[in-house]
Order: sequence, then structure tokens, then C-alpha cells
Amino acid sequence: MNLEEQIKLIVENSGLNLYDIVTTKEHERNIFRVVVTSKDGVNLDKCAEVSRLISPLLDIEEPMGGVYNLEVSSPGIERKLKKKEHFIASIGELVKVKNYATETYKGELILADDEKIIIKTEFGEEDIAYDNILSAATYFEW
Repeated sequence: MNLEEQIKLIVENSGLNLYDIVTTKEHERNIFRVVVTSKDGVNLDKCAEVSRLISPLLDIEEPMGGVYNLEVSSPGIERKLKKKEHFIASIGELVKVKNYATETYKGELILADDEKIIIKTEFGEEDIAYDNILSAATYFEW
């Protein structure tokens, strides 16, 4: 079982879902970020619980050369969509999608299946295959 699978098991045993694992660098510090979701929402206590459970595993598996900060958080209201599961879970939400031709589509995600998504824009419906998506995220109109 690889590190991601072990983290996923810990997260699911805590009553949450693993949304993503991100490694990044911020202000010269390595960040190992575990992003979790739940239909009931994610609170600080749940993030702290998952952090306490994952930390001993990371002491053994040492990601990022061993020098990092562990963060456990929710993806937030405006979140990146990377996996098919992210798109499927976001049906009915507002999304912004950029394709490889650098065209940008904004609107309501009305369908997401195994091959493509459909966005209802102000100009009509746009079918976009996953293979053509450069980047995507949900957005919130304030």
C-alpha cells in the first residue's frame, strides 16, 4: 500500500473523504497538504484529528525529504478540479474551465461523466472532453 492509499484509509476511517494531496513550497518551506471533504462539512476538530493520525505515518514514510509542514484542510468554496470525481461531485456548481487552446468557459457544470463535462454558459452548452482540460476550478459569485 502506497502513502496516498494509507492516508486515504486514515481519512476515510475518520469519516471524511480524501480530496487531494498537494506538495508545494511557500515562503521557503515545504508544505505537505492533505485536503479532505465531507457532505456535512469539515471543521477544525476533524482536521486536527486527521493531522494527529497522519503525522506518525509521515514520520516513517517521510515525504519531501523529511523537512515539511503538514497541513490538513478542506478545499474551500473555490477549489481546483483535477480528477473526474472532483467534477462529478461539483455538478450544479459554477465552474471556470480553460482548455489547451486557452479558451475559457464559465458557467454551471450540468454534467460530468467518464469522458466529458458539459457547462451551461451564457452562450449555450459546451461539451469539453477531460483530455482537453488544461485547468478547472469552481468559483463563487459574491
